[in-house]
Amino acid sequence: MSTRNTAAGKQAGQRDIWKMTMTAMLSAIAFLLMFLEFSVPIMPAFIKMDLSELPALIGAFAMGPVSGAMICLIKNLLHLFMTTTGGVGELSNFILGAVFVVPAGLIYQKWKGRKSAVAGALAGAVLMAFFSIFSNYFIVYPVYYNFMPEETVLAAYQMIVPGVKNMLQCLILFNTPFTFAKGVFSVVITVLVYKPLSPFLKGNYRDARRVQKNTSTSNN
Repeated sequence: MSTRNTAAGKQAGQRDIWKMTMTAMLSAIAFLLMFLEFSVPIMPAFIKMDLSELPALIGAFAMGPVSGAMICLIKNLLHLFMTTTGGVGELSNFILGAVFVVPAGLIYQKWKGRKSAVAGALAGAVLMAFFSIFSNYFIVYPVYYNFMPEETVLAAYQMIVPGVKNMLQCLILFNTPFTFAKGVFSVVITVLVYKPLSPFLKGNYRDARRVQKNTSTSNN
């Protein structure tokens, strides 16, 4: 009995170490993806698209919602060393990222399967888009106004849609669907890559070898 307990404890310890290793690796990837940002034609030039939530979403599915939230936290802590917003942008990014990946991870943890994963991730994307209104209006944009007057920011939106009257309208009309689309991009990519990556992320070496073998066989 003690031998079994020792073996089980050793196995649990190995899983924890593997989970920490994968969380650190995905955090590093997420941090690097923060620099691969690009402009979107229908948005003002100062708003950029990036896919840094993608590793956090993958981690939430593979290792649970806590790991997903930790990846969001670590990537933003790393980005603090080069922040231009005094940490405010990083705080907002962490909040929105966690709001995105934690519900997705919880739903997938409760109901395993592709449909539940997609449903959970889309629900997280909707929540992220909704919370982005408050995050931008009360946290991020007030900091931006120290570098770019509110009238200038509003004018950038009005160049695209002249009818907008204030920043709250701009956030609802532009930033909310933009944030949702950003989440959807991560969902689509995750659905495409998660299955072959899952055994590696979870440390299931036998499954990983089987997936690798099946992939090479199908390619032949």
